[in-house]
Amino acid sequence: MSIVDKVKEMLGQHPDKGKQGVERAGDMFDQRTGGKYADKVDKAQQKGSDYIDREGGGGGQQPQP
Repeated sequence: MSIVDKVKEMLGQHPDKGKQGVERAGDMFDQRTGGKYADKVDKAQQKGSDYIDREGGGGGQQPQP
């Protein structure tokens, strides 16, 4: 099982924690850059949250080929 598979499984089990991590990381980046890239960080946070909603909704179970 690759690291990507492990992350997807974790997100499927705890999507709220994943979203919280995305928000914290973006906020920390904003703080360290003085908000210079705030618009780009906000877009990245939104896309990360959308990805978690989309991929995390499956309960972390991926069909095996």
